[in-house]
Amino acid sequence: MCKSNPSACLKTLFAKASALYFQLRFSNSSVPTAAPSFSTSASPSMAATDSPLTTKGWMANDIAPGGQLTTTSDVENFPGFPDGIMGSELMERCRNQSLRFGTTIFTETVNKVDFSSSPFKIFADSKTVLADSVIVATGAVAKRLNFPGSGDGLGGFWNRGISACAVCDGAAPIFREKPLAVIGGGDSAMEESTFLTKYGSKVYIIHRRDTFRASKIMQNRVISNPKIEVIWNSVVVEAYGDRVLGGLKVKNLVTEEVSDLKVNGLFFAIGHEPATKFLGGQLELDSDGYVVTKPGTTQTSVHGVFAAGDVQDKKYRQAVTAAGTGCMAALEAEHYLQELGSQEELPLPSIFNIWFNWDWHSIDYSVTSLKLNE
Repeated sequence: MCKSNPSACLKTLFAKASALYFQLRFSNSSVPTAAPSFSTSASPSMAATDSPLTTKGWMANDIAPGGQLTTTSDVENFPGFPDGIMGSELMERCRNQSLRFGTTIFTETVNKVDFSSSPFKIFADSKTVLADSVIVATGAVAKRLNFPGSGDGLGGFWNRGISACAVCDGAAPIFREKPLAVIGGGDSAMEESTFLTKYGSKVYIIHRRDTFRASKIMQNRVISNPKIEVIWNSVVVEAYGDRVLGGLKVKNLVTEEVSDLKVNGLFFAIGHEPATKFLGGQLELDSDGYVVTKPGTTQTSVHGVFAAGDVQDKKYRQAVTAAGTGCMAALEAEHYLQELGSQEELPLPSIFNIWFNWDWHSIDYSVTSLKLNE
């Protein structure tokens, strides 16, 4: 077949030999905090494959390749960095480590997948790829509010006093012994407010309604804390400061009065949106859109497809937990591929090089110049 139809031969060889997996970044929803799972699942996979391959979305969800941590200034709670590390530097180190282990990284946004049959199909901006196993590590984005001063552009205080993760950033020196504010009314807002009382001098919860959505236990914990004050029926309409956040303009929705609230930190706690829309309903999701995995594993509802990081974790949402599940997914993908027997006597590196060094639209014409094994 290779002599008579080299293009078909190439595709068949790739389908049979694709002992690889993909990390997917998605464009139509936000993608914070997926990058640690990308790195830890790429590196261990070298034990299973000669050339693991990942795709990282180009400005997927308006986030640069590397995930949510690229939008974070100081990461204070990742093991091995007692003095903290810049989020972008941590992700660059993770990327370099993956490359050192032989990972091929393509900055491509994955738009859709086809998990209906094996090999699985992954459709990116300019490539369609087959894979025997897939790891979905697209993350979840913290929802943010938009008001003057909330962004990261000129006049904005994002990462200069405004954050979407109290557990990640709350211990930073700029927040210690300073008045802080949290926006939200659910369990996440209660948890983050309670956490911030360890570091801030006072914590305000700003909620647009007169009741919380949080569980009664969480509400009682907050209301009984002397360091927490609730500002009901109110929204933030502006953030201001000098280089870093110095205060908020808060509007009461009942009286329409705007008051000044002096705080040095503001934390959004209004939920997350997992990056799963591109899956097209092909994996089981929970009511909030997170990928459902078998307890204690990263296995999804489709055999051979695994999920790691925040895309399947709506409880912890930490870089270190994402990294841990990334390692789990890599090991489980390795075991799956070994069971599949897709690595026997097949020249994986050459196939990877052929597939991605030739433009797919011209491969039917170009492949005739390649020497293929029958």
